Amino acid sequence: MTDYDGGVYANPYTGGGKRVLMVCTEERNMTMSNGKKFSTGNHPVEMGLPMLHLLAGGFEIDIVTPTCAPAIIEDWAMPREDEAVMKLYHDYADAFANPGSLAEFVANSMSDDAPYVAVYLPGGHGAMLGLPENEDLGRLLRWAHKHDLFTLAICHGPAALLAAGDGSSLIYNGYKIAAFPDAVDKQTPMIGYMPGHMPWKFGEKLNASGVEIINSKADATCQIDRRLISGANPKAANRFGRLATETLLKSMQ
Repeated sequence: MTDYDGGVYANPYTGGGKRVLMVCTEERNMTMSNGKKFSTGNHPVEMGLPMLHLLAGGFEIDIVTPTCAPAIIEDWAMPREDEAVMKLYHDYADAFANPGSLAEFVANSMSDDAPYVAVYLPGGHGAMLGLPENEDLGRLLRWAHKHDLFTLAICHGPAALLAAGDGSSLIYNGYKIAAFPDAVDKQTPMIGYMPGHMPWKFGEKLNASGVEIINSKADATCQIDRRLISGANPKAANRFGRLATETLLKSMQ
């Protein structure tokens, strides 16, 4: 089960057509520093609970992966006793299996009048695979930043923000975010969560680019800094989803 609170909003958006673009990883296996493989992808709680909130708030969600290959879900972490989450993944099964192409979106859909209000980078260690160096994602994030769209990122999702380097600096230089701490990733092999140490530390790279991670524990911390909304880990997923949805709704008033 999760702590999903039901996603009830007093004044959801009813105009129709306002959309959130969710960028998912299409890669499953992370090669650890010792060469062993860790089966990952998009974390079902960190992705699912914010989706439930955004949908309840009246927004539509479009799913893309870098090449339109299926979005990989960390299936072993699925909360199978949670009816709301299981229904979401049943309803969106085809969308995850047949997502849009990030490359095509960047080539054809980044217009000034595009109906998007946010770009969403879900969590899961899979966000560290391919996305941080993806040039199309970099173009998307810079476009969103220029047009005052919100960017949503939770847990390891902020690793993908590294794609938004613009020349010699990251566009989020000076921002404060919540994210999964490198120090906790360092401990996870000792408890058997992962089969080895991480191949690289995304928090370290964000810090070097001028981004400050405000939490030192894997807790329910959430943060808003300008148009960037972030959350620390699965414990933050419900709060993050509600915060993001309420913030988007307020910005449209």
